[in-house]
Amino acid sequence: MNKLLIITTLPQTLRAFFLPFADYFRARGWRVDAMADRVTNDAECLQTFDRVWDVDFARNPLNPRNLLIAPAQIRKVIAQEKYDIVHVHIAVPAFVTRYALKDVRKGGTPKIIYTSHGLNFYRGGEPLQNAIFLALEKLAGRWTDYLVAINYEDEEAAKQYHIVPPERVRYMPGIGVDLQQYNVNAVASDAILQVRQEMGLTAETQLLLCIAEFIPRKRHQDLLRAFAEVARPNSCLALAGDGPLKAQMQQLAEKLEISDRVRFLGFRRDIATLIGSAIATILVSEQEGLPRSIMESLCMQVPAIGSDIRGIRDLLEGGCGLLVQLGNIAELANAIAYILDHPQEAKAMGKRGWEIMANYDLQHILQLHESLYAEALNQVNYPVYV
Repeated sequence: MNKLLIITTLPQTLRAFFLPFADYFRARGWRVDAMADRVTNDAECLQTFDRVWDVDFARNPLNPRNLLIAPAQIRKVIAQEKYDIVHVHIAVPAFVTRYALKDVRKGGTPKIIYTSHGLNFYRGGEPLQNAIFLALEKLAGRWTDYLVAINYEDEEAAKQYHIVPPERVRYMPGIGVDLQQYNVNAVASDAILQVRQEMGLTAETQLLLCIAEFIPRKRHQDLLRAFAEVARPNSCLALAGDGPLKAQMQQLAEKLEISDRVRFLGFRRDIATLIGSAIATILVSEQEGLPRSIMESLCMQVPAIGSDIRGIRDLLEGGCGLLVQLGNIAELANAIAYILDHPQEAKAMGKRGWEIMANYDLQHILQLHESLYAEALNQVNYPVYV
């Protein structure tokens, strides 16, 4: 029996993305375990994975417990369970795990696969920060068998900077979106009508939707300022998500005198229904890997407006929406106005988006992982990369 351990920061991440991976590989005879901070308190993870392991990860990369406590916990579990593959996700747990295992892998086992959900150095990033994160990635690359990039810019950068040898860089179009769940035929018209009524929208109101945590890199303030410049009384902007900046953004909406046209929805589970209620989704982040919300939007044949950065560009540059310069409020306002004023063109964009989403289908991504794992298991050992 092959043994796989999936490691990430939080159980919420496992629930959001990796439960189908556990189901898929367990159905094929694998043992699939998971490791995250306080995951043993999560009922859904306990039910889905064979075993779960707690580890003292912190999201803040400067938190000392990441290097003082977590490595010993990781080494203990790995030595005890003897996994064939350890697949790490997200920058902090990925670095800590590879650091923890750099001296203990015997005969190249377990194989270490790292999926970057957006390298922390990127075009347009602050130069000193980019240099630090690049140095850390190159260091951790010495302890990595495969690096998986989920956008083209990261794939290019991983090869250009030789984070791992180029033949060990793999591009995968994300970690999968369920085309059965995010499908116009899977959302009832009654559900869409109900959610619009809950927001106090009339049949004529054009809804724009942003699905994003209220944190600095999502730049909600840009979106609110741009929406304030669009004088369309029959339009509404809905913001789904929670986070530390939510109250500040509510105050900004009041200051901009658009509170009557903005809805703060909080955390939602009915994302497909919300998308189906909208004419377009918007994401104006300064940093992304490959944004799930835009993929879900395109699956629902709803176009998107997004900042012209890696990941978002991968999804929208083929005419599936509109790309705008990061931080350009006037350009963003013009894009919003265009979508509102040209609903038929918006529908055509959404249709083009739906046509490309087969490449991002969850089942396709699972098969790509199965092929990668088979390749990794057939390799006896890789030399230390210098």
